[in-house]
Amino acid sequence: MKVIDHINQAKSTLFSFEILPPLKGKRIDSIYESIDPLLEFSPNFINVTYHREEYVYKKREGGYLEKVSIRKRPGTVGICAAIINKYKIDAVPHLICGGFTQEETENALVDLQYLGIDNVLALRGDPVKTEATFTPKENGHAYAVDLVKQIVEMNKGSYMDNEIQAAPSEFCIGVAGYPEKHFEAPNFNTDLKYLKAKIDAGADYIVTQLFYDNEKFFKFRDACIAAGIKVPIIPGLKPISQAKQVTVLPKIFNIDIPEALSDALLKAKSENEAKEIGIQWGIAQSKELIKNGVPCLHFYTMGKSEAVRRIVKEVY
Repeated sequence: MKVIDHINQAKSTLFSFEILPPLKGKRIDSIYESIDPLLEFSPNFINVTYHREEYVYKKREGGYLEKVSIRKRPGTVGICAAIINKYKIDAVPHLICGGFTQEETENALVDLQYLGIDNVLALRGDPVKTEATFTPKENGHAYAVDLVKQIVEMNKGSYMDNEIQAAPSEFCIGVAGYPEKHFEAPNFNTDLKYLKAKIDAGADYIVTQLFYDNEKFFKFRDACIAAGIKVPIIPGLKPISQAKQVTVLPKIFNIDIPEALSDALLKAKSENEAKEIGIQWGIAQSKELIKNGVPCLHFYTMGKSEAVRRIVKEVY
């Protein structure tokens, strides 16, 4: 079932979460171990992230260094297929611009069609770790809005080779939203215009970047509505599990940590106490979001499901 259909047919707030593919060489059992503790809460769909290539320099004979492309966490599509087969739960693969030509993107979408996967989350993706700014692959997309447009064209039966008599695809398209703006956007309102462009291009729903201040989410939602964005907006949540995250998360995700939360974490006498503070904050945050009518709570597990399980058990 498509994510948008899950939302439209729901009589209460849905539950979903996101997982990371394991490092190359690890068994898929590690994925099942992170999913199994959450099955009792009947997740409606599970997102699987995609991680683009990295570059390393390897010393070759003669002493010269060769730049080599490696992918540390492959397997997004295979994991989605395994989830659907094993759990009969809808899987949502992340599809990114980085590292793909438009033709490679089209081929990836065809693979998803053959597997019966009709949901995608369309993202630009991060820059290569060794580069300061995002650079698309030659003949690739520079922006998520263009990726959305390509998927929409496939949904109309229009492929890159216009001589092909192709059946329309039926992808449900999610995109990312940023309650505290994307770190590259010059300001909040400009970032909102970029989001509106993705919706106007044909995206079906929005999943937000993680946040810890619900007021920022509510203001973001109100701003979306005022801008004419009418699709469902799903809040993205991640429990804080370590005291050091009070400084790490703002740097990585360009977010604010509410003063009450940061004060409590900085006073924590142990990591267990810090984790408990994060869980209790997540419970209160989730309850308030549900009370205010969000269509779904989407949790970023980062491969660790215990804190999410504790929160979900209290709010569902």
